[in-house]
Amino acid sequence: MELDGKVCVVTGGSRGIGRSICIEMAKAGAAVAVNYFSNQKAAEDVVSEIESLGRPAQAFKADIADFSQVQQMMDEIYKKFGRIDILVNNAGIAKDMLLLKMSEKDWGDVIATNLTGIYNATKNVVRYMIKQRQGRIINISSIVGIYGNAGQANYAAAKAGIIGFTKALAKELGSRRITVNAIAPGFIKTDMTSSIIEKSREIEEKIPIKRLGTPEDVAYMAVFLASPRAEYITGQIIAIDGGFTL
Repeated sequence: MELDGKVCVVTGGSRGIGRSICIEMAKAGAAVAVNYFSNQKAAEDVVSEIESLGRPAQAFKADIADFSQVQQMMDEIYKKFGRIDILVNNAGIAKDMLLLKMSEKDWGDVIATNLTGIYNATKNVVRYMIKQRQGRIINISSIVGIYGNAGQANYAAAKAGIIGFTKALAKELGSRRITVNAIAPGFIKTDMTSSIIEKSREIEEKIPIKRLGTPEDVAYMAVFLASPRAEYITGQIIAIDGGFTL
C-alpha cells in the first residue's frame, strides 16, 4: 500500500488504459478521482470497483479540452479529498486520416484534447502540489509521438508535444519535489485500438515479446512512477511497447 493516504486524479479514467490506472492506483492504496466526459455509467462502474477494494473514489465530469471545466473540476476534487498528490494525464481521442483529407476540426479536436487538455489539467493541479511541496505528474504519450505513423499526423503531433511538455515541466518543478514523467504505450488492447487489433497477427510478429500490450501493462508503470521508489526519476519517456520501437 505504497500510496496509502495519497489522492490520484486520472483524466479519461472511465475505460481502457485510464480505467486500469484507476484500479491499480486504488490497489496501491490511493483515493481516486475518476474524470470522464461522456460515459457516466462507465465512470461510476470504476468508482464502484474501487470502493469494493476499500478505497475512496468519486467520478467527476469535465471536458478536458475546456480550461474552465477542468479548473472547476480540480477545485471540486481538492475540496472533496483535501489534497491532490498524483495527476495522470490520460484522456485522449483519435481521429485518424491522411493529412490531405484531414479537416481543420479533426486536427483541432485532437490537439485540444490530447495536448491542450494536458496543459489544462496540469496548470490547475500544480498550484496544489507546490503548496504541498511534493507531487507526481504522469503523462500518457504514445510511441506514435516518437516514431510517427501515417494517417495520424494530428495524433502524433499531440503525443510528441506531450514529450516536450514533460521534459520542460520536469525542469521547472524538480526543485519543488514534483516529478514529471511520460509513458509511451505501444499497441495496447483497448476500444480505441480495436480496428488495429484486427491486424494483430501482423503487428505481433513485429513485437519482440510477440503479443499486444494490455492496459494493466501501462498501469503498473504508472503506479511505480507515482510511488516513493520513483522519487529520483523525472523528465523520462518510458516506452511500454514490448520492444516494438527497438
